[in-house]
Amino acid sequence: MSFFKKIFSSDKKETLDKGLEKSKTSFFSKLSKAVAGKSKVDDDVLDNLEEVLISSDVGVDTTLKIIERIEERVDRDKYLGTDELNLILREEIAGLLSETSGEDATDFVIPENKKPYVLMVVGVNGVGKTTTIGKLAAQFKKKGLNVVLGAADTFRAAAIDQLQVWADRVDVPLVRQDMGSDPASVAYDTLKSAVAKNADVVIIDTAGRLHNKINLMTELTKIKRVMQKVVADAPHDVLLVLDGSTGQNAFEQAKQFTLATEVTALAVTKLDGTAKGGVVIGISDQFKIPVKYIGVGEGIDDLQVFNKFEFVDSFFK
Repeated sequence: MSFFKKIFSSDKKETLDKGLEKSKTSFFSKLSKAVAGKSKVDDDVLDNLEEVLISSDVGVDTTLKIIERIEERVDRDKYLGTDELNLILREEIAGLLSETSGEDATDFVIPENKKPYVLMVVGVNGVGKTTTIGKLAAQFKKKGLNVVLGAADTFRAAAIDQLQVWADRVDVPLVRQDMGSDPASVAYDTLKSAVAKNADVVIIDTAGRLHNKINLMTELTKIKRVMQKVVADAPHDVLLVLDGSTGQNAFEQAKQFTLATEVTALAVTKLDGTAKGGVVIGISDQFKIPVKYIGVGEGIDDLQVFNKFEFVDSFFK
């Protein structure tokens, strides 16, 4: 297979390798035990590998797909040594993800025919939503784009204040109202301001309350409807931010939010602080929604555009 013939940018790859260190160490420790004393990939090894993948938060459905692909390869090649298992996993997982996801972006880019490009960000509190918005604003600004932020998570004063800190840090305007204001009103004002400023990118923060999905659904639908009074096809993307360190809980949040609104892209954060990086593989495969960004560190440049081949290469390096 020729998935890994690409030349990855060295700085980005180094950060990714470092960010996935805990996940990789945990995975290979389990994998070593799974193949201990075995020289060929047989049913026992595959059973053990299934346990390793599930306990690494890849998810049951995706794990079964991976095992099935490796079984087919064992049948085809007749003899596969356990020393080859790492390479086989890398190739089969990359192959699986290449079938279920769209093309990987290579940089922080926006659609050419959308001005302003409107990105609505959703996700529960504590997943790194505000930080992701701040880092995205920084990356887009670095590309020479004019960015406007909107603080439509009016449910928490802290959310507005945190976004203000990021807006000041990145030096981009923030449209805000008082806590308890109508989120749709904030979104409307943000788009009016963005159009007046001839902005290239608008990023709207929204409240992350899942305890009452109907309320959330109603609120997000209203925000979209009101934004379309200013920009007819807004939002152009709905980005769901998930905390990678929560493993299977991230799957559950993805399920709930995809039921509550039309999610078009995912960002998975906090991968550097966890051994649960396998969740990215499962989420990429299961939800058929592209993972667009991953967070692999604290710094502004540690939010990366997700590339499935880079990720798999780093994970199984």
